[in-house]
Amino acid sequence: MGTRARKGWKLVWSDEFEGTEVDRSKWDFDLGNGFYDYRNHAWVPGWGNEELQYYTHEPENVTVANSLLTIRAVKAPLHGCGYTSARLKTKRRDGTVLFAKLYGRFEFRARVPWGKGLWPALWMLPAEDAYGTWAASGEIDLMEIVGEKPHEVLGSIHYGSTFPKRTLHTHVHPLPGGSTVADWHTYAVEWEPGEIRFYVDDVHTSTESFWWSCSRLRDGLGVEAARASDLNPWPAPFDKPFYLLMNVAVGGNFPGAPNEDTRFPAELVVDYVRVYDKVGGWGEPKPRGPGRFPWQKKR
Repeated sequence: MGTRARKGWKLVWSDEFEGTEVDRSKWDFDLGNGFYDYRNHAWVPGWGNEELQYYTHEPENVTVANSLLTIRAVKAPLHGCGYTSARLKTKRRDGTVLFAKLYGRFEFRARVPWGKGLWPALWMLPAEDAYGTWAASGEIDLMEIVGEKPHEVLGSIHYGSTFPKRTLHTHVHPLPGGSTVADWHTYAVEWEPGEIRFYVDDVHTSTESFWWSCSRLRDGLGVEAARASDLNPWPAPFDKPFYLLMNVAVGGNFPGAPNEDTRFPAELVVDYVRVYDKVGGWGEPKPRGPGRFPWQKKR
């Protein structure tokens, strides 16, 4: 729904979900309940967040019909997990990038499930870990919610050093007029050199212009920047192409576990995903905005 034309922007990639199945030339799936950390030679269960779902690509968890994509979290046991769900991404599990973009407008129109222990998200990750593993190379979250707070939308950036020394900055946007995330809303970021702006239904909700990236490690773990010379050049890490993700997680250390009031199946319904480039191109990076570096913080 809605026009694809947007003044000042040129559409360069989209999925309107017109077919009867997920377009595998655009999307791949994460599968299972974790990943192997090759740097530290260890299996990381629960996707590093103690999540409870097992991701599949089965029709029970993901469908395309009536020009809509539906990701469905289901209360069902599988391989030791109590729930199944799906996570789609524009990067294959073998590392092949199907779509990634540096700068632009990234837009999702969606209805989002809510309830204690639900963690739906529309987000972006770097196509390559140019500055180190998460979060030294960044993360942009267009939309996520605290599961039991359907009247609030979170927009976030993750940056800093490799785990555990990452930094998170989140803005909470209250939806107006009694609306909830279960209603149709359009979530977007406009990302340009040195600035990331968040939008809900074309309302500008927040702007990020302060971040940093440090690639230093000690024993394989991130080390917080101690001086300006530890930083990668501005505007790292948000100066490399990012790819797109959509998912519904269940449980984890962010929303907590579901309770008896949480409704399943929990459905994230997506009308479209559209990516635009700026007509006329990009200028020089905007200067870094106000903020405090780690060495400037009070101990």
